[in-house]
Amino acid sequence: MRAIVYRKYGSPDVLHLENVDKPVPEDNEILIRVHAAEATKSDCEMRSFKFAVKWFWLPLRLMFGVFRPKKTILGGYFSGEVEAVGKGVTGFSNGDQIFGSAGFKFGAYAEYMCLPENSTIAPKPSNISFEEAAAVPLGALNAIHFLNKATIKRGDSILINGAGGSIGTFAVQIAKAQGAIVTAVDSSIKEEMLRQIGADHFIDYKKQNFAKSGKTHDVLFSMVAGISSSECLSVLKPDGRLLLANPRIVDMLRSLITNNFSTKNVDFAFAGETRQELLELKTMIEDGIIHPVVDRVYPMEQAAEAHHTVESEQRLGTIVIAMRNS
Repeated sequence: MRAIVYRKYGSPDVLHLENVDKPVPEDNEILIRVHAAEATKSDCEMRSFKFAVKWFWLPLRLMFGVFRPKKTILGGYFSGEVEAVGKGVTGFSNGDQIFGSAGFKFGAYAEYMCLPENSTIAPKPSNISFEEAAAVPLGALNAIHFLNKATIKRGDSILINGAGGSIGTFAVQIAKAQGAIVTAVDSSIKEEMLRQIGADHFIDYKKQNFAKSGKTHDVLFSMVAGISSSECLSVLKPDGRLLLANPRIVDMLRSLITNNFSTKNVDFAFAGETRQELLELKTMIEDGIIHPVVDRVYPMEQAAEAHHTVESEQRLGTIVIAMRNS
């Protein structure tokens, strides 16, 4: 089978196509014919081993390879079809159309991969394509995880910092569906897209610091690594909630003080990416409440270009790599 492989850390150009052995499912695994995978920031960080949140570096280096990658096929979020099942599998059958997360097993940048049947996998929403389905799990699972913690009430004001990314585009839609008044923060090229999916207000971070806007919010959800938690807290109402998707260690420590000595609350708990959440998202998509925003779909041969696009942030939504010819 063909796979997008990298055998050393570096720029997007280290990605290349190789013919590798097709995997064989264990008793508790399913063999998946991958149709598409999202090209994510985390894929780019693993490929280059340069992380926006610096404390990730050492534990991940020890886990995934000090000098070269142990797992040479990236891709954590995918869509596809079940091609075969292990003899102990009861929840899936050949031909099932699915989408989900491979977690730290990775492997979705290939024509086939195997995953345990208890992985975060669910039936693909019936009203979207495989390419669109691959754009759902990362962003939507993280968005619903954090926004469920925010306990948004109708009429609450939420500011979403980094609203134009994989997580942010779903956060805008989910918060709007929950009845919130949404302020999106990102670059100006994303304003029209963000307003189309539900943003009520927009701030171009290159022109205005949202912390100096003079407005306060019930919830602030930030995907931007390195953002000042002090600035974020300053724009929250007295009982406001701050949600940090990419916290630094200093933010984690400061949250202990904030949560114990003020009426404001900080939460940075990482998403569990559960199957139940994925099923909830499937229903929301089929009911027309949320929809993936896909900018471009690249063929396997252009994986390096897909990574360049993700890293440049010159995109209006998610970047997807197709593992099959349309």
